Amino acid sequence: MKHFPRTRAFAAVAAVATLSACATQAPAPHVSAGAPLQWQAPLPHHGSQTDLANWWRDQNDALLVQLIEAAQAVSPNIAAASSRIAQSRAERVAAGAVLAPGIDAAASISRANQQSSLPMGTLSQGAVQASWELDLFGANRAARDAAQQRYDSAQAGWHDARVSVAAEVANQYYALRACQQLLAVAQQDASSRAATAHLTELSTRAGFQSPATLALARASAADGSSRAIAQRAACDVDVKVLTALTAIAEPALRRQLAGSGAAASELSAADTGSAPAIAIAELPASTLNQRPDVFSAERAVSAASADVGTAQAARYPRLTLSGAVGIANFRSGGDNTKTDTWTIGPLSMSLPLFDSGKRRANVDAASARYDSAVASYRATVRQAVSEMEQALVNLDASAARSADAHTALQGYRENFSAVDQRYQHGMASLFELEDARRSRLAAEQTVITLQRERSAAWVALYRAAGGGWVAPAASAPAIVSTH
Repeated sequence: MKHFPRTRAFAAVAAVATLSACATQAPAPHVSAGAPLQWQAPLPHHGSQTDLANWWRDQNDALLVQLIEAAQAVSPNIAAASSRIAQSRAERVAAGAVLAPGIDAAASISRANQQSSLPMGTLSQGAVQASWELDLFGANRAARDAAQQRYDSAQAGWHDARVSVAAEVANQYYALRACQQLLAVAQQDASSRAATAHLTELSTRAGFQSPATLALARASAADGSSRAIAQRAACDVDVKVLTALTAIAEPALRRQLAGSGAAASELSAADTGSAPAIAIAELPASTLNQRPDVFSAERAVSAASADVGTAQAARYPRLTLSGAVGIANFRSGGDNTKTDTWTIGPLSMSLPLFDSGKRRANVDAASARYDSAVASYRATVRQAVSEMEQALVNLDASAARSADAHTALQGYRENFSAVDQRYQHGMASLFELEDARRSRLAAEQTVITLQRERSAAWVALYRAAGGGWVAPAASAPAIVSTH
């Protein structure tokens, strides 16, 4: 075999290093997000600050906190997110380990008789072997970086799952409380209709009311009873949904709900203006950095970029250095011959010549995945901005409607009381009474529904603002302005 001179070997290594410097780099992961320069909706409480992570703890409702914690403990989405963290952590360790030399232990024993001057004997060997791929073109470093990005993304996904569960439970809890308030209104309305029907029946028997009026009163009472039954069924369904979310036995959950019945009188402190403020930054880009889903999408872009680098590096030569240290013992005819061995090398280089376009296709596929990740990232940012804007609009609108709704309710209550008194004294018709009743009932439902909408808007804003998550300082998402 013909050996190259030492100067030629050094020249070959230098050529490989030069090629590594000329290798195509992966696309930069910092992309334009297209975030607007300012919010187009009014900020609640003028954008004052609060501890967003514990926002739902500040609602002064211990049962709500208990239900959220129970739901988070049994949520399959959170469990899956935890599994993804463990998986990505292991993949990150494995990808980083490739950059370091690998060391293996090997042992063998054999007995042979050769047609030579050597006698028959037993050869025992043991060695420690090491190999190291010199990552000249950054393939292994890119794979490690991609694994790190996916690990960061998995951690953000875990928090996003917890925030989603908290928001879902809070919404369901407030829906149940609103349903209970509507049930109380429906039961009160049914009792009022029944009392009117009874009074009308007595008046009809005395000849002061016509049978048609009595029929209308009885129909109204039946309608009120039906509404109350339907509302109770809706509340029972809400309880069962909450049971499924929290895995709390329904009898125990009903006892807890009954024990905290005082909370049902006020759906949320938000309706009185005393709800804790949510931190809304002046610039949308700053707020979007608090969103774990936006961060996760940005990490996906970085990971896809690193994957492009890995695919590109696979098209260039690979340089590997090996070595071993071992001992051997040859036993023949009762005599032992021991030897110590060590080797450095070979320093081997492999250069891909022809693969029918496989590596080029892998680069194209990785680049396409990168483009897809960028598009998904920008779509996530647009969706995040939209969710924030919608929550801000709904919160502002519900606050603006609150005073008018309560004023209307007070007026319809007073009007119904006056008409009811006139009806009992025979000075108003049943039609007038029923019309006043319908107006009062609608106003009662409007106020409760408005309170429910305001609570839902606060929960949506809590969810849209990221739930208190903060991106790691060393790897905060880069949201670049389009201007």
